Amino acid sequence: MLSAFRPKQGSNFFLFLTQRLKLKLSSFSYTTTKFENPNLTSFTTKEETLLHLFKKCSTLKDFNQIHAQIIQSGFGQSLFLISKIIIFCAGSGYGNMDYAVSIFETIENPDGFLWNTMIRGFGRTGHPEKALRYYIRMQETGKVADNFTFSFLLKVCGELGSVLLGKQMHCNTLKHGFEGHVFVRNTLIHMYGLLGDVKTAHKLFEEMPNPNLVAWNAVIDCHVHCGKFEEALDLFLRMLRNSVMPDEATFVVTLSACSALGALDFGRWIHYYINRTNLCDIVSINNALIDMHAKCGAVEEAYVVFNRMKVKNLVTLNTMILGLATHGSSSEALGLFSKMLEENFAIPDDVTFLGVLCACSHGGMVDEGRRFFDIMSKKYCIKPTIKHYGCMVDMLGRAGLVEEAYQLIMSMPIKCNSIVWRTLLAACRERGNLELGAKVRRHLLELEPEHSSDFVLLANIYASMGEWNEMARIRKSMQEMGIHKPEPGNSIGIYPAAR
Repeated sequence: MLSAFRPKQGSNFFLFLTQRLKLKLSSFSYTTTKFENPNLTSFTTKEETLLHLFKKCSTLKDFNQIHAQIIQSGFGQSLFLISKIIIFCAGSGYGNMDYAVSIFETIENPDGFLWNTMIRGFGRTGHPEKALRYYIRMQETGKVADNFTFSFLLKVCGELGSVLLGKQMHCNTLKHGFEGHVFVRNTLIHMYGLLGDVKTAHKLFEEMPNPNLVAWNAVIDCHVHCGKFEEALDLFLRMLRNSVMPDEATFVVTLSACSALGALDFGRWIHYYINRTNLCDIVSINNALIDMHAKCGAVEEAYVVFNRMKVKNLVTLNTMILGLATHGSSSEALGLFSKMLEENFAIPDDVTFLGVLCACSHGGMVDEGRRFFDIMSKKYCIKPTIKHYGCMVDMLGRAGLVEEAYQLIMSMPIKCNSIVWRTLLAACRERGNLELGAKVRRHLLELEPEHSSDFVLLANIYASMGEWNEMARIRKSMQEMGIHKPEPGNSIGIYPAAR
């Protein structure tokens, strides 16, 4: 349920597009009537015919065919028609930015709208560097950036994670006088959230006289992204007191804050609030509710939400499977997975198998775990990640198969991290395997030489075997290196009161 905020510029972008296209059509018709040129009238008719064909298009192949007709009809430089193809390539999930580039590069004088479309397309398809290069080219051609340009670019800077670049782009918005523009200001808040600068993001929000819903969502999401969960819940309550009605994005990100805090009572109150709105059947909100209840320990309540859902998607199944698995309901989790396959509900993805392997680990189902790990790559062509290997190591370690777990790590095609090594070290402690424990500790020393828990685990292994001299040696090493056990704490949090 990870990052739930979705900036709203997109909808305004297409609203702007619609208005722009209507304006161009009316201008073209007006010109034709004014001059009463029969050739121009014929030209308009052809253009309208081609425009009508776009309504029947749904695939890139369809657009390829219309593009050919546009060129054959002599409209290869018509910004109005060409922009329709570029918008499809850059703004939909079925397009192709390489094809958009090939068309764009043939246009002699692209307008600012087309430059913006290309910049936005590169940003949404995971090519932020290209988006910035096109912005530089846009400036070189003398085209003036507008509020849409900066909204797209600020989001790109946030996704790149470059603080310096983000601040430079912020300066550009100031230079062009767009910092106060509502779309740009909302994206600035979102960008600083992605960059981890919650202080600046909050300052920008507080400077807004009447922040709209998008601004509230942006600042709440910013605090969640930066781990300021209690502050996020405070902002949510403040938003309600300001009579701003939450939407889908608000509930999803606020519930994720409840999940992180373990704030079950607050989450239940939000659940009650949602049930009083017309948003209670939205899939993403119900997915967030399942996740919140499960992570707060109320897996039964999560299952009630799951069963009441009229529409489910793969995320719903994944969330429920993982929730059941982590709470020891391994049979139920695997039963849900089997039902999903039997009914051909959806093709499982890497997250699905993460939940399945977690269920096998908690349920001690080693043979099933091996089988699922095998079919994940062979049948579904899913490349195991470090998390999948971690589940396998945990499963084998719990079953006492620490040598097999070690061999699995050594055969991994990716570099093992300290978390997985530490999982195996804990298993060695449980099984009293001194030799392997020392070997694993050497691997951990290469990754995190001063992590206190590794010393403690190894010392405990020696203590459990009565090797008191070795235990004392480990303790002395900790003292000499200035390594101390972390101070004990508690998991009791003070959360904002739900009013």
